[in-house]
Amino acid sequence: MSDSVVTVRPRRVRVVCWASAVTLLVVFSLVATSLTGATGDGYGSFQRGDQLAMVGLGVFGALGFLVFTRPRVVADARGVRVRNVIGSYELPWEVIRGVRFDRGAPWASLELHDDDLLPMVALQAADKERAVEAVRALRRLHQAHLAALVGDPAAPR
Repeated sequence: MSDSVVTVRPRRVRVVCWASAVTLLVVFSLVATSLTGATGDGYGSFQRGDQLAMVGLGVFGALGFLVFTRPRVVADARGVRVRNVIGSYELPWEVIRGVRFDRGAPWASLELHDDDLLPMVALQAADKERAVEAVRALRRLHQAHLAALVGDPAAPR
């Protein structure tokens, strides 16, 4: 079997999420610095705590964007580890029927022998050729596993 390891993370989504997180944090920080003096009719005033709360909201919002940078797929001769936005899975090649990347699908998926489909959010169509190459690499690992099962590592499947 092959000793290669395939590791994939989405590229475009990570760039967009990091840019959005930084922008959101800057905007909330600017708003926080503008919160000074009396409120609209003069009965209350903005305090240092209000400014810190605005920055805190910006931090939480930025962290919310960064959750979408979490997806990752790591595959080797033993199996595939998929980490999506919510949930992680570790599957041996024995339970995987194939690697799918259907036309028009937003991301690739693993087709399991029990007819389930496990989405791999890290392999996104937005990454174009990079995602296609990653799917091909996963398919090569899967084929190497199938060839090893029949006892002939050179056997094409």
